[in-house]
Amino acid sequence: MSRLQRPVQKSTNPAKKFIEWKSKDKCFSYYDREKEENISLELPLKFIFLEHYHTVGGWNDASGSRIFSNEVFQIGTEELAVKSFKGGEIAKGIYKEIKHQISSAGGVYHRSIYVMLENGELVNIKLKGSAVSRYSDFYSDHHQLIDQNWIEVNSAEDGKKGAVSYSMPVFTIGAVVTAKENKLVDKIIPSLQDYVDTYKAKGVDVVEEIEVEADVPSGKIESLPF
Repeated sequence: MSRLQRPVQKSTNPAKKFIEWKSKDKCFSYYDREKEENISLELPLKFIFLEHYHTVGGWNDASGSRIFSNEVFQIGTEELAVKSFKGGEIAKGIYKEIKHQISSAGGVYHRSIYVMLENGELVNIKLKGSAVSRYSDFYSDHHQLIDQNWIEVNSAEDGKKGAVSYSMPVFTIGAVVTAKENKLVDKIIPSLQDYVDTYKAKGVDVVEEIEVEADVPSGKIESLPF
């Protein structure tokens, strides 16, 4: 037995919850590992933006398991490594060059957003489909205020494409972040920065089992935004 402590590479995602938009229920939801059930987060939801990335999720029928990938900031130049939990690698490369393989396997583009909730929790929000479009428009219109104000989702907007009805979260700018609230952000930023630096530097494909929900997705592939 060694007398020295052997350093362990840390790549555990520091997010306390992994939240998704539930179109049918018009609310956010996350999977509680202890209770082994999905927990709904009724609106309104308020949070402070920290950073966002591009990633891929979904359901692979062939392997009967969830699809995941690493997160990238520049989707046009950084490689995505897309895999399923039980089936292994699906595709690897620049998104636009492998999106057909991703889609054929059941993969869906997601926007991965790290935020701080009102209680000081660091959480991850994943958006797909129409929710991504709504968020992208909001970010484009208000990017100059993103770091200074709370972001609020107080309501949902209904949409319809052909025979398919869906809902989208409506993002709005809230109150200015106070000095006290910024101190809470400062406390959680180091853990997120360390996580990003670690797996970006080492090329680690980070997988978090906490993201796996109890219910099996329908497998319906939504249109990709790129």
